[in-house]
Amino acid sequence: MGVQRRGAHRGLEPGPRLTSERRGGNPASGRAGFGHDVLMLYAVIPAGGSGTRLWPLSRAGHPKFLHPLTGSAASLLQATVERLGPLTTAERTLVVTGTAHAAAVARQLTGLPEENILVEPSPRDSCAAIALAAAVIARRDPEAVMGSFAADHLIGDPQRWREVVQEAVRGAERGLLMTVGITPTRAETGYGYLQTGDPVDGGPLRPVAEFKEKPSADVAEAYLRSGRHLWNASMFVWRVDVFLAELARQQPALHAGIAAIAEAWGTEAQDDVLGTVWPTLPKISVDYAVMEGAATAGRVATVPGDFGWNDVGDFHTLGEVLPADADGNVVLGADAKPGVLLRDSSGLVVVPHSGRLVAAVGVHDLIVVDTPDALLVCPRDRAQDVKKIVDELKERGEEGLV
Repeated sequence: MGVQRRGAHRGLEPGPRLTSERRGGNPASGRAGFGHDVLMLYAVIPAGGSGTRLWPLSRAGHPKFLHPLTGSAASLLQATVERLGPLTTAERTLVVTGTAHAAAVARQLTGLPEENILVEPSPRDSCAAIALAAAVIARRDPEAVMGSFAADHLIGDPQRWREVVQEAVRGAERGLLMTVGITPTRAETGYGYLQTGDPVDGGPLRPVAEFKEKPSADVAEAYLRSGRHLWNASMFVWRVDVFLAELARQQPALHAGIAAIAEAWGTEAQDDVLGTVWPTLPKISVDYAVMEGAATAGRVATVPGDFGWNDVGDFHTLGEVLPADADGNVVLGADAKPGVLLRDSSGLVVVPHSGRLVAAVGVHDLIVVDTPDALLVCPRDRAQDVKKIVDELKERGEEGLV
């Protein structure tokens, strides 16, 4: 894949603790902020998972990030790349995806260099995927700033999101492992949280004291009232050398494996080394593997943001964020033929993907997803339970339907 080599990783000392002391790059270097030097940011997009709560539209072979769930013709993946456009270039945008999705990713992102689609042989969770991208970037630019942004999120206000990311880059330039925290709008039990400290130097940066698991309803209410808790959207910004140093400190085996793969990247030995080492890597998220321990050590900070973030976890959520008609009905792909015919119905989320007419009379607050080989009908307040159907199909061995 022809990755340029620019020397071994430098600065593999653990990153600094967050203090009120201003640290960071020389402003004249262009690394302290944006403007003319915005192109210093490398963007990494982990594109994996199967989106089981969006079954039967999202399948293992064609997961949700490849679908146009944005209210436009763009897929979630394409919208992510477009949103990153003002912050980086195609040459500095990398996608990490599985073998089953690599061809589809390449078809959707024709402007990306082929070598920027990193293909993992099997799912090893987010830490291995993100670490691989960090190590590949470090070979090109050992002190590059990298941002990791999921392929399947919706952002209502892209410009505000970019402003928050810019602030996070400034924190990364100080040697901090940065997250983008989401200002909670409700007591959500389905998200993890970041417990934060006081703002640093009166600016937007806040130290992250602890990563919190998905809470109970009572705890989520307390988090919302505290003003110190943000949703964890797993958006990260850091210098690659700082991240790799922290990975080595906390996950030495995973770091050693990634280092071996990166050493062979772009050579004739790449496929052999990747095939041998990758299956041995721990299957663990980057939150558990690195960020929680780094937060305990005072090395993680966040920038709060309120920019209409949504992780499109299920059809009910999709119905809340996409444009609806006067009766609150959301039709995904409304221009599809023969389409959808609704009478005296409200609050529906309808996904017509079978080529048949979907008609409804006198029903309310339902999800109807029609595909060529499966039809889903369920109340909107049971949207989370769609995953149980997928689990049962797997137990029955009907892999062709999942």
